[in-house]
Amino acid sequence: MTSDEHVVLVDRDGRALGTAPKTSVHGRETPLHLAFSSYVFDSDGRVLLTRRADHKLTWPSVWTNSCCGHPLPGEALDRAVVRRLSYELGLAVESVDLMLPSFAYRAVMANGIVEHELCPVYRVTVDAPVTPNPDEVGETLWMPWKEFAEGAQNGLLAISPWCREQVPLLTELGADPLSWQPAGADALPPAARP
Repeated sequence: MTSDEHVVLVDRDGRALGTAPKTSVHGRETPLHLAFSSYVFDSDGRVLLTRRADHKLTWPSVWTNSCCGHPLPGEALDRAVVRRLSYELGLAVESVDLMLPSFAYRAVMANGIVEHELCPVYRVTVDAPVTPNPDEVGETLWMPWKEFAEGAQNGLLAISPWCREQVPLLTELGADPLSWQPAGADALPPAARP
């Protein structure tokens, strides 16, 4: 991340309100802003989990879904997913599928720092090795989706708060993550539509 990277601020209806420096929006009064989460799967339906780097401002050292991030102002969300997967995990992906177009959450860390995001969720399939960027990722782990989903929903796995909220919604799409039916881009919030 460059020091001048901006995020898109949004209202409750998902309309863009402007931008703000990324460094200024993660604190005790975090405004709602546009983000994304992605879940990377291999051809066996295993999901790639990542442990956030120890020095991350929000939820350091916590296990979570494959990759999260923020689109740059004017950047399509699917392109942001591709960009961040390359940067954080060294993955070259061709396409991403929109799964949960209107997911949003607010979570507060023990130290009072707040995450407040309108955060559409994407599925990505890969057939390539992962090369984690230590600036972003402390560790990676491939896990069968069924095992991960059950552990996440039963509280047996310590995972990020957004991931804990996303997993039940994803399981509603079906038992096999490779057969989930994508949503159309027209279902995205206005600020995220191409």
